[in-house]
Amino acid sequence: MSGGERGGARTRSAVRRTVGVLAGCLTAPAGLLYLLLAGVPLGAFLLWLRTRPYALGVFGSGARRLVEVERRRRTCFFGDRFPETYGGEGVVRYLAVRSWSGLMCGVVLALLGFGLVLAGLLAGGVVRGTIGTAELLTQLVLGGVLLFLGLQGLFVLTALDARLARECFGPSERELLRRRIDELSVSRAAVVWAVDVERRRIERDLHDGVQQRLVALAMLIGRARRGGGRDPERAAELLGQAHREAQEVLAELREVAWRVYPSALDSLGLEETLGGVAQRCGLPLRIAYEVAGPLPRPVVTAAYFVVSEAVTNAAKHSAASAVSVRVAGPPGGPLTVRIEDDGRGGADPAGSGLTGLRGRVSALDGVLRIDSPLGGPTTIVAELPCV
Repeated sequence: MSGGERGGARTRSAVRRTVGVLAGCLTAPAGLLYLLLAGVPLGAFLLWLRTRPYALGVFGSGARRLVEVERRRRTCFFGDRFPETYGGEGVVRYLAVRSWSGLMCGVVLALLGFGLVLAGLLAGGVVRGTIGTAELLTQLVLGGVLLFLGLQGLFVLTALDARLARECFGPSERELLRRRIDELSVSRAAVVWAVDVERRRIERDLHDGVQQRLVALAMLIGRARRGGGRDPERAAELLGQAHREAQEVLAELREVAWRVYPSALDSLGLEETLGGVAQRCGLPLRIAYEVAGPLPRPVVTAAYFVVSEAVTNAAKHSAASAVSVRVAGPPGGPLTVRIEDDGRGGADPAGSGLTGLRGRVSALDGVLRIDSPLGGPTTIVAELPCV
């Protein structure tokens, strides 16, 4: 879109909004008249407990029709898109406040129009030479102050109109979009933080675990080489110890690789990969897999890491004797992952591990709930949308 087209679009939008404000000034007296003409006759019935529900229904029905006019005005002239359902006791309150603000807006516009007329008369007096310099300066100062106050009052009243509409009709699509952007910004920051935490943990595992074992393995092989000629039996013992150390290094390296990303997810799927988690778990792990049909790849990855992290935490910190995992999801619905252990509880939802899981789940618009009272049990439930 060129600069001229953008300028034309802004001009049309400003004109449309101005017409919307003027329309609001015209609809406000109708609301006020309804409140007076309908509220006064129904006042006695509204105060009597037996007739109050019926009177409220009648009064609210008429108010809803007028409020619907205001809703359409906001949609037509201001581009707001509100939910279809609204109502309740807030309808009458909205009509009352909106009628008052609309009348005040009309008064402000009338004063601004009157000020324009006076400005025209002042300009005519200057042209004819009937107004002196001192009087002209005085009129300019007073006119500028009144113009500023009028524009500020108009700005406040239009902002009040928009706020009342949001409170009565619910958030508009624009407001929902803004909230969605904020949520995505927060979830993105959480994912970046979780990835950094995971990288630091992998680096720590490689440095403190695999690297130290490789150093010990190199030392064993060196000792076997140096003493092989003098003491063959000792050399054979060192080589056997080095072989066992190499096997443990391979197992630990395989464990680190699984924590980065298990290749079995691509070849075997989520159910078989969770079976591998059960084999490596130091606790009895019971898995119930009740999913019909394929799952999106991001959902599969997130579900695996939720189970893996939760099971690892249970084995390390909860003093649990058993863990159960249930993965279920109806066709087209969200995938529900539930992990429960019989440990001592007290898991910290703000811990790095659980915070990382929450960020991973939130990145998919999912929800992670943690229930871990002192004394147990600990239950972690993740709901992952599959759309």
